[in-house]
Amino acid sequence: MVTRSPVFILAAIGTVAMFWLAGFAVAGEDEARAKWDEVDQKYYGPDQAADLNSPDFGKSASLEEILPYAESRNPGLLASFDRWKAALEQVPQSSSLPDPKFSYAYFIEPVETRVGPQRQKFGLSQTIPMFGKLGLRGDIGVQAANAAGARYEALRLDLRFRITEIWNDYYFLNRAIDITAENVRLLTNFENVALAQYAAGRAPHSAIIRAQVELGRLEDRLLTLEDQREPLSAALNAELNRPDFTPIARPDSIEFKPVDLSQEELRTTLLQKNPQLAALSFMKERDAKAARLAGKSSLPDLTLGLDYIDTGDARMPDVPDSGQDAVIAKATFNIPLWWGRTNAEKSQAAARYSATENDYSHLKNQLLANLERVHFELRDAERRMELYAYTLLPKARQSLEVTNDAFVTGEADFLDLIDAQRTLLEFQLAYERAMTDRATKRAKLEQIVGTDLNTVEKAED
Repeated sequence: MVTRSPVFILAAIGTVAMFWLAGFAVAGEDEARAKWDEVDQKYYGPDQAADLNSPDFGKSASLEEILPYAESRNPGLLASFDRWKAALEQVPQSSSLPDPKFSYAYFIEPVETRVGPQRQKFGLSQTIPMFGKLGLRGDIGVQAANAAGARYEALRLDLRFRITEIWNDYYFLNRAIDITAENVRLLTNFENVALAQYAAGRAPHSAIIRAQVELGRLEDRLLTLEDQREPLSAALNAELNRPDFTPIARPDSIEFKPVDLSQEELRTTLLQKNPQLAALSFMKERDAKAARLAGKSSLPDLTLGLDYIDTGDARMPDVPDSGQDAVIAKATFNIPLWWGRTNAEKSQAAARYSATENDYSHLKNQLLANLERVHFELRDAERRMELYAYTLLPKARQSLEVTNDAFVTGEADFLDLIDAQRTLLEFQLAYERAMTDRATKRAKLEQIVGTDLNTVEKAED
């Protein structure tokens, strides 16, 4: 009796399946995983975790310390990082062959044949997508993973800008508190002068009332400013994934690095570096490959299989090949018969690609327009800083000094003194606001362009 073990059959078809599996390495997958590993080591590796374990931002803090801490701890950014990882793990799933199918049949009534009764049957089959379908599925997965990585980078830049904006506002708030408190002390001195002038009969009682009204207004502003500390601190702690009321030291200054780039250089860098555009570019490539895959949906796939039939000994003696088991090789093609479904799949893929193309164009137009606006706002903030620093503030201080001297000698009205003091206060706050806006607009410009502006190379003349 000649038999073939089912294990032999399974091993044979398993070898064929492994051969096919080995042939479907996806181009670009290793590079995509290397990018993820690089970010993982940079922001989430064991060294970073040790360095950022327990920072005490309550005693001293700087933006350079806060930003890397936030990049490693912000829950929204961590969620995006995990989605990137999930997209990467989809690639081998997309590019793998379908699971082989094993079947078993037991003949309730053995089928009598010349060589003996057939008692049971084992089958194993493997479907193999044809005409490059499997490779396209893998490519689609790689492009989707690249898009997830670009979206992570866009969220990281958004986080850096939000923290920078809050930090700069926190600086301005503290400067506004200091300036307002200084003006409260100044106005208190004015009130004392008005009282002395009134006692000497050289000032009317209305001057004292006006001083007290103005003093009450400034004290109310000071209380409002001080109450804003907790909301700003809570907003910053939320981005850092820390408890709301964890103390954060006040910024003593804000840094600003000049932007020595032309508008055309900024536009060129934006088109090359902006991660939002990069994400849509990857999505365009993904949808283009998906459209190609949909175009192959009307082509058949191949299924290879082997059946092994267990056969008993023949009833008649001396029958040639008695009890020989049967082995059947099979090849099956599916028939893409339902043209309505396949045509709809092609139309759907084409519409998705067109939508992504339009999304890309729309976002590019928006980003370029935002770039123009923010660059103008940066230049405007610099202009206002120079105006207040070199023109308005010196004149306001001089005006206050002259008006104060004139009031002491009785040559000026107390109302003039109050107006001069109020003008100086508003100019001081406006100067600090302009300086804060300048730093914030530079950070916004980096977010829009998509990279550190200090790393952008200037175009050669």
